[in-house]
Amino acid sequence: MGTTDGGAFKRMLKRLTSDVDTLDADDLSSDAEKSGAQRASDCACGEEVEVLGRLRSVEFCPQDANASLEAELFDGSEGVTLIWLGRRRIPGIEPGRTMRVRGRLAVRDGRKVLYNPYYEICQAQ
Repeated sequence: MGTTDGGAFKRMLKRLTSDVDTLDADDLSSDAEKSGAQRASDCACGEEVEVLGRLRSVEFCPQDANASLEAELFDGSEGVTLIWLGRRRIPGIEPGRTMRVRGRLAVRDGRKVLYNPYYEICQAQ
């Protein structure tokens, strides 16, 4: 008989024994890689980046008179904070949405941030 490397069995065993968050992160990373987007964990401050991921949270932050809308985008490797300055709400920007964002990456308080990113809301896969 032919030899098998057990690859299919190992993948099936991993899917059966891993927790849901790990499986979701693997799926997000796979989708991002297939689309040609960068992994958030590989991006560095000052780079022009394009990231594909799912919104984990969205919140309105009224800091003094300057309103801003903040969202956390998770691509399976790391989260990126998206900040739209001067916006109270953007239609379609809500938790659970899959988005592709593009902009220049900054670091604020140890977090990766994109200010006023270009964005595209993607269809769920």
